[in-house]
Amino acid sequence: IFKLTLCLIEKEMMGMKRIMAVYDVSPFYSDRFADFANRKEKVPFTVAAFTSMEKLQLFAEQNPIELLLISDSVNREQVDKLNAKQVVTLSDGEVVDVENSYPSVYKYQSTDNVIREVMACYCEKPEIEPLKTSLSRCRIIVVYSPLGRCLKTSFSLVLGQLMAQDEKVLYINLEQYSGFSSITGEKFTGDLSDVMYMYRQGNYHWMKLSSYVYSWGNLDYIPPARFPEDLEEAGAKGAADLIMEVAEESAYDVIIVDAGCFGKNVTDILEICGTVYMPVKEDCMSAAKLEEFEDYLTQSGKAGLLDKIQRLKLPYHSNFGRRDTYLEQLLWGELGDYVRQLLKGKGVLWH
Repeated sequence: IFKLTLCLIEKEMMGMKRIMAVYDVSPFYSDRFADFANRKEKVPFTVAAFTSMEKLQLFAEQNPIELLLISDSVNREQVDKLNAKQVVTLSDGEVVDVENSYPSVYKYQSTDNVIREVMACYCEKPEIEPLKTSLSRCRIIVVYSPLGRCLKTSFSLVLGQLMAQDEKVLYINLEQYSGFSSITGEKFTGDLSDVMYMYRQGNYHWMKLSSYVYSWGNLDYIPPARFPEDLEEAGAKGAADLIMEVAEESAYDVIIVDAGCFGKNVTDILEICGTVYMPVKEDCMSAAKLEEFEDYLTQSGKAGLLDKIQRLKLPYHSNFGRRDTYLEQLLWGELGDYVRQLLKGKGVLWH
């Protein structure tokens, strides 16, 4: 009860007053689920766990339940009396669609997957309205370089993971071919292509976005677009507008944008951020490309962006082992040490 009270206070201060109640016949499932979900910014609810129907019924009499996640062993009459606005049942076996039944999710899968499926069920209701958090504290960091093979994405992921130890961080990758699914080993059911389509159709809000958010450790991320054409159609301006919308609605402290190849239009994305980390290299051709990039900013009237840019000479790594542990190796290798020093204000900037 004490933990729930603290969570209610914290999320009410952020404008998140909607309650998800969780009840399962297992005495441990509900508690574990609620503890995990309350630490995830992709869950725009205060999640309350219950281990007995009596306590759940008493709570429902005094508090409106926006979303009820409940064992499918509870009979329909008991569930209806709780007057929850939306109900999703937890299934022990395969989910079977039955007419007039509540939507259901299979409970014996990762909690991340359960959350995404529950949020997808919740957002099918047409009357669901966006949750505006009235937060203006979200910082946008862009990692960009006009150079290729400069560890831009590796740096972005390590930066996000380390910042997420102390803050609520969302990572967005805007590359056309990220290799992300292969590296993470995840089979994504939705990604940035779906989010961009939703945004273009005018159907975006944080509730729906949360069903597309995955996690690597403490770092949340939206899987990169599976179709490069979606990035091209949105363009840098469309991507920047979407990122701003996410920053305004979500409860993240930081959004890290791994900027892709938008050409000179990438300035639309650089303009919305407070800091640009730019990995660089020291060879003659790289120096010439950097000089040309800076000349373009000056000649196009965007020289002010140069003040945001922090050039970084990142340590190159070698002798990496298996692909499925690549991210962990990055985190605990030379690059991870470099980023830790950078975050402490001791990182080496290259000018």
